[in-house]
Amino acid sequence: MQADHSIDGGEEPPSDHRAQNLKTFTPAGKGFWHDVPTADWNDWRWQMKHRITTVEQLQKFLPTLTPEEFAGAKLANTKLALGITPYFFNLIDPADEHCPIRQQVIPRIEETHTASWEMSDPCGEDSHSPVPGLVHRYPDRVLFLVTDRCASYCRYCTRSRLVSNASGYDFHPEFDKQIAYIAAHPKIRDVLLSGGDPLLLSDEKLENLLSRLRAIPHVEFLRLGTRIPIFLPQRITPELCVMLKQFHPLFISIHTNHPRELTTEVRDALARLADAGIPLGNQSVLLKHVNDDTEVMKALVQKLLMCRVKPYYLYQCDLIAGSAHLRASVAKGLEIMEKLRGHTTGYAVPTYVIDAPGGGGKVPINPEYVLCRNAGRVLIRNFEGKIFEYPESADGKPCGQPPQEITEPELA
Repeated sequence: MQADHSIDGGEEPPSDHRAQNLKTFTPAGKGFWHDVPTADWNDWRWQMKHRITTVEQLQKFLPTLTPEEFAGAKLANTKLALGITPYFFNLIDPADEHCPIRQQVIPRIEETHTASWEMSDPCGEDSHSPVPGLVHRYPDRVLFLVTDRCASYCRYCTRSRLVSNASGYDFHPEFDKQIAYIAAHPKIRDVLLSGGDPLLLSDEKLENLLSRLRAIPHVEFLRLGTRIPIFLPQRITPELCVMLKQFHPLFISIHTNHPRELTTEVRDALARLADAGIPLGNQSVLLKHVNDDTEVMKALVQKLLMCRVKPYYLYQCDLIAGSAHLRASVAKGLEIMEKLRGHTTGYAVPTYVIDAPGGGGKVPINPEYVLCRNAGRVLIRNFEGKIFEYPESADGKPCGQPPQEITEPELA
């Protein structure tokens, strides 16, 4: 994460002061593109057309590129394409190699280092795909892959085998087959559109797709998984929001990892979606040098609530090939969860999960709050470390002593 700035006598600021600074909303602005007309800058198609996609562009705009980054950028388009919108690029601190924004989107040579336990498809999606572009891993819901393109490319992408087609996966969605499968399986009540990013479709194409899915009687609600509001807030136009309002209940899951990503532009884009009545949730990935810090994570989840977004999942980084340099430990994740629960509002606490390697699905991972249990009682620990007994009985009749706090000697 970005280094703290020192104050008075070189001492670090108190953690609450640091967290408050992280929670400040600031504009990304035009930065290097200050001469671009505002109308162009605010046009999402202009942003897409002028993405940084080559090592030459990267050197021009980021002269502090390290040898590891330069080597990674030269090789990027053979694994996962380099692509950064001008808007999001402006959030990078060129003076800080460990800038949390830089870590997420600038390739590094470490991406070519693959451990024996890493995989190209860590969530086992291909083995749960009954038709091209559809993943049916859970009984009542499916993942509907819409495209292989994103506005910017996260270097830890779980679908790097597919996204951007740099590896030659040659993904082509077949909407007719995907929709026919859903229509033929009445147990499917929930459809998640992802990819790539579904909000890269035009309003017209997305409306047509949502209309076809909404016409299936057993599909109860629709979801979009997107990072567009973060990478490309200009895409969240009033016209898009009016179109999406037709398809309630419609939920949107965004993907934000660091509080600095939540700029005034992003806050305003999310407000347009929330004002359209769309429930918003956030999914973060635990990443080394990005958000593997309690104060950073606390600032992120609290700032999300200020944007009317519920922190939904915190993912342990999947075992995607070439991601070890970004993967924080499960121990660090548990430590962060321990310091969130009880120390901030429950609305701000996400569920920490590991997507079980090979296709086992999401498994919640929690600190040990249940110390022991039997037919007569459950011993639990609260966020302060105090221990309590919760009495219960199999037949529902009163039993034992009233609930009480238990001291350590008594527990022993």
